[in-house]
Amino acid sequence: YALEPIMITISEEMHKINFDGKWSFQKEWKKSSLYTINYDDGSVIELRTAHQDNFIYIFIDAVSDKHLDKKFDKAIVCLDSKNDKSVIANNDDYCFVITFDEKEVLVLQGGSVKSENHFENILTPAGFIGVGNSSDENDRYTSIPHLGYELRIPTDLVGRTDSYGFYFAVFDAHSNKIYTWPQEITTDNILEIPSPAMWSEIIS
Repeated sequence: YALEPIMITISEEMHKINFDGKWSFQKEWKKSSLYTINYDDGSVIELRTAHQDNFIYIFIDAVSDKHLDKKFDKAIVCLDSKNDKSVIANNDDYCFVITFDEKEVLVLQGGSVKSENHFENILTPAGFIGVGNSSDENDRYTSIPHLGYELRIPTDLVGRTDSYGFYFAVFDAHSNKIYTWPQEITTDNILEIPSPAMWSEIIS
């Protein structure tokens, strides 16, 4: 898909992030790149990205998901370290699955011959954080509680580069809908990860 890449900014404020899945204070994610994604049904996701030192920071503010379904609402974020658009996921492709109100995060790496989508579970890497939670009065977009997902991804895992392949999806359990980026990708199961050849890119 010929999409305009998402730009990621270098920030000196990300070490102040309180990883609780929401805007902990009103200026928490202000020093990050903002990309607003509008969907055909009127849903909106505010995507925030930043890079500081040895980490990539991503915040998916799912503004329209106002039904808080614990243990069911979830998000997946994927990065292709080499951005080589491989048809089959290889070992430079990583995905992170966060479930609302679950402490455990699923970390997946490509290159497996054991699974249909060529991803397999790996141990959570040192320094990684992934949290899903409901918003509060500090959210910049609406005072109505909704879902948010915060991630801190170590470059020791995904590599340090100025261009990554990038994909994410958010599952709204109440509506049973999955919102993806790129939007052209459709899936009935958030764990059915599309080929990295279909992902967009994120550029520093």
